[in-house]
Amino acid sequence: MTTDAAGTRKLMRMVWCRRLVADLRQNAEIDAIIPPDYVAVQCSYFEKSQDRNWLVPIHQDLSIPVAARVEHAELSGWSEKEGELFVQPPVSVLERMVALRLHIDPCGMEDGALSVVPGSHALGRLSTEAAIALRSERGAVVCPVSQGGVFAMRPLLLHASSRATGNSGRRVLHFLFGPPQLPFGLRWSFSG
Repeated sequence: MTTDAAGTRKLMRMVWCRRLVADLRQNAEIDAIIPPDYVAVQCSYFEKSQDRNWLVPIHQDLSIPVAARVEHAELSGWSEKEGELFVQPPVSVLERMVALRLHIDPCGMEDGALSVVPGSHALGRLSTEAAIALRSERGAVVCPVSQGGVFAMRPLLLHASSRATGNSGRRVLHFLFGPPQLPFGLRWSFSG
């Protein structure tokens, strides 16, 4: 897959992507991680290489793709990305989400592999200052993944990615799974 940008968030509407989700769910190890009723709600594609190279600072994934805006005090951070609507739901929703990162290419230390702060997903939503302090206190673990490997995480896990310094590329499909029903009348922008 090629794109003019470093990636896209809009792959779930493609038939091949939905088929890939079904194939992933057939893997016993993956199926054990994702509750049986969960649906794939987003697939993002990231490509990092010497030509497309960027640093991702420590952060949590706080936004989910939804079909329409709903006014509620517990919903914030409304935004639009690639023509799709996103919102930051309560922590109780984010705690239940599961992300799978399928590595199309091997991703070693020199390829901008993800680094994570272990256990940080259990601490709720963190400010930037708290995230930086926690990484200093606990340290971060770099997570290289082989070609075809899958890395599972919770969106609230503090994670970052350095610039690639090697010659290889790093292409990743990042799938987000969640419960079929959302609170407050929210609906997924896509679920498959």
